[in-house]
Amino acid sequence: MQYEFDGFVLDPERRELRRGGETVAIAPLVFDLLLHFVRHRERVISKDDLLDAVWDGRIVSESTLASHINAVRKAIGDSGTEQRLLRTMARKGFRFVGDVAEIAPVPAPALLATGSGAVNPALPDRPSIAVLPFLNLSGDPQQDYFVDGVVEDIILALSRSRWLFVIARNSSFTYKGRAVDVRQVGRELGVRYVLEGSVRRAANRVRITGQLIDTTSGMHLWGERFESVVDDIFELQDQITASVAGAIAPQVEFAEIERAKRKPTESLDAYDYYLRGLTRFHLSTREGLDEALPKFYKAIELDPDFAAAYGMAAGCFYWRKMNRWLDDRAVDGAEAARLCERAVALGRNDAVALTRGGHAWPHFGGDLHTCVAHVDRALVLNPNLSTTWYLGGYQRVSLGEHDEAIAYFTRAMRLSPRDPETFQMHTGIAMSHLYSLRFDAALASLQQAAQELPNILRVAAFQAMAHALAGEIDEARAAMEHVRRLDPSLNLRNIDDWLLVRRPEDFALASEGLRRAGLPE
Repeated sequence: MQYEFDGFVLDPERRELRRGGETVAIAPLVFDLLLHFVRHRERVISKDDLLDAVWDGRIVSESTLASHINAVRKAIGDSGTEQRLLRTMARKGFRFVGDVAEIAPVPAPALLATGSGAVNPALPDRPSIAVLPFLNLSGDPQQDYFVDGVVEDIILALSRSRWLFVIARNSSFTYKGRAVDVRQVGRELGVRYVLEGSVRRAANRVRITGQLIDTTSGMHLWGERFESVVDDIFELQDQITASVAGAIAPQVEFAEIERAKRKPTESLDAYDYYLRGLTRFHLSTREGLDEALPKFYKAIELDPDFAAAYGMAAGCFYWRKMNRWLDDRAVDGAEAARLCERAVALGRNDAVALTRGGHAWPHFGGDLHTCVAHVDRALVLNPNLSTTWYLGGYQRVSLGEHDEAIAYFTRAMRLSPRDPETFQMHTGIAMSHLYSLRFDAALASLQQAAQELPNILRVAAFQAMAHALAGEIDEARAAMEHVRRLDPSLNLRNIDDWLLVRRPEDFALASEGLRRAGLPE
């Protein structure tokens, strides 16, 4: 059953809140709160009722509860002052007082099976697009990083439009260097539109061409060529973004198209180093990180206010810590904390900076609840950024909110169904299942993660503990041998900040699993 009130539609099956055909960005736990209020609108709901129904009886602070209530009000256009829809009843609780109509549900989008038996996502109920890697026509392979950076920024700019479903960069880039059939791309990614094009850079000039194609018919909808000096690259990206948005949704007022004209940096040299760093970062290897970090530092040197560069540098340190590749924990930890602090301070309106900095900071001494708020703000700024959803999912794992974490990871995979970092999402889902004592489900997700990237320490360690907790000791010992090959120094005494969990019972469960699997003291 769907619920309609004050121009909103609350859809429990799709777990969506919509208004005027647009999906309102709302965190999973906030959605659960709103749904509980609406379903039980005939009575006052006490704090204890909320804790039992939404937090499964866990104790949460007054500030956490208050922040989630405020988030509910913000999502539905209410406030603590007005209380038009959600009213606080003094010393009793809360009651939803808006007029609600129950309406027949619209069937949720299904997954479509292809003729080969593979399952592809169905089209969303709003305009959807994938931006494929553009061709580098410069005749210089060293310009690939520049071309990829242009495309990545177009993806980020388009994804800020809340009415538009945008496939994440990592899934789009799995088609790089391949001759593709756009109809097949549409089926595999579950999108109606594909943007493809080319970039030619010569000296200080750049020419960008783009064409928009309807994947359901193969029809060419729009094409244009843009040319200018490199110094105006951001303006060219704005022009492309606005043109594409206008072509795929002419019924939407132009004022609603958030063009994201703010440049990430005024320094083109800094931006150049940032793009080079991203190219190496996405390799997800130790060598790649060693090459990426100096490039992010160079970007910061050239522009000390470049928030996203601070965030990506912090992300390098986080990735090193998760694989226990830090050279000096104390020195590296202090530097990582500095980068995180600068990222969130400078990046108040930068989703990438808030996501990377806010996620990494708790691993280097930052307050987890405060950093969750930074990542939540990134979701408000850009609800289509899959990285924010999956890193936010890891934060929920740390807090012990495991079902909510699974919802975050699932959302990330839908936004980026062919993502090279899907192993991160499968691992996060597995961790949530394990802490919820669903060991078979955890092992199934870990197997998927290991197939994609077999030599990641966290994947191997959770495989060992899941097998051990499931009573499969032989399999656990075999997985632990792999853990010991990846990191001979890991032991039960040094797993505390590597695991980063706040619930004592979660830490105890993980420790026991590793102990049974054979991790030494």
